[in-house]
Amino acid sequence: MAVVNIPRLDLNDYIYGSPEQKKKFSDDLGSAYQETGFATIANHGMTPALIEELYKEVKNFFDLPEAVKMKYEIPELAGQRGYTSKGKEKAKDALTPDLKEFWQRGQTVKDNDPVKAEYPENQVVAEAPRFNTITQEVYEKLEASGKHLLHAIADYLQLPTHYFDDKVHNGNSILRAIHYFPIENPESIPADAVRAGAHEDINLITLLIGASADGLEVLTREGEWFPVKAKGEDIVVNVGDMLQRLTNNKLKSTTHRVVNPPRELMKTSRFSVPFFLHPKSDMDLSCLDSCIDSDNPKAYDDITAGEYLDERLREIGLKK
Repeated sequence: MAVVNIPRLDLNDYIYGSPEQKKKFSDDLGSAYQETGFATIANHGMTPALIEELYKEVKNFFDLPEAVKMKYEIPELAGQRGYTSKGKEKAKDALTPDLKEFWQRGQTVKDNDPVKAEYPENQVVAEAPRFNTITQEVYEKLEASGKHLLHAIADYLQLPTHYFDDKVHNGNSILRAIHYFPIENPESIPADAVRAGAHEDINLITLLIGASADGLEVLTREGEWFPVKAKGEDIVVNVGDMLQRLTNNKLKSTTHRVVNPPRELMKTSRFSVPFFLHPKSDMDLSCLDSCIDSDNPKAYDDITAGEYLDERLREIGLKK
């Protein structure tokens, strides 16, 4: 098995550390993102008690009767708000949908930013009031941690530390609660059906809670699947395609998947909660001049974040 650089880094070293600690954090994060696109992060702003309650409320929501959950599925929102039922999303180029259902919460604009007009309202679950408030709280905490991580990434890229700030303020970020539902009869599903097919994320970075449950794997440069393990309450943070495009492939949006457990465990649920940190739709994703040279010619056409998101939502089957 190849040695894979997925370091465990303490975000407090960057936020509160000395100049030397801040530089080491951004260098370690940047080199991991250049090599594997993944890191695990400690001290991300969420207490173990908050994470435990989040999972309790997520489970409570998915335990609601199917008819109740379906009230919150709005097809014209392409899965970007509310509930998305089983069999809707698949990995790009996959023939079989993923074995999951999910809930999505988006941005709550609290100032007078005109971008508010672009965003649909979040769905409010009447049957689970605490689910609404805790997902909002976790959204805001992960958004704040994500902004610190983007500062460290900007430092590594030798951009101004606050390069991303205006681009992600009131960005089109998504908190997704996923239920990989039990399969009572594993022999009945298609041979290629998996919890989450091999894919890359669309956004700038993804912050994932609950990645310590077995199943998350990344594809190494040697073409081997490598299991990602987070320690305790740590989160896993990986590069998305938007950041890969912006950096002209300097930072890697690595293919990953969630594999099925052993057959006897297919009858149990798995939950995870990723936060997909997106910029505003008008962010220019044109490759940074500093990431283009004779050895690394420009690899992508110019595109905005909104145009790119639209293209990808069609590819994964959420938008017609």
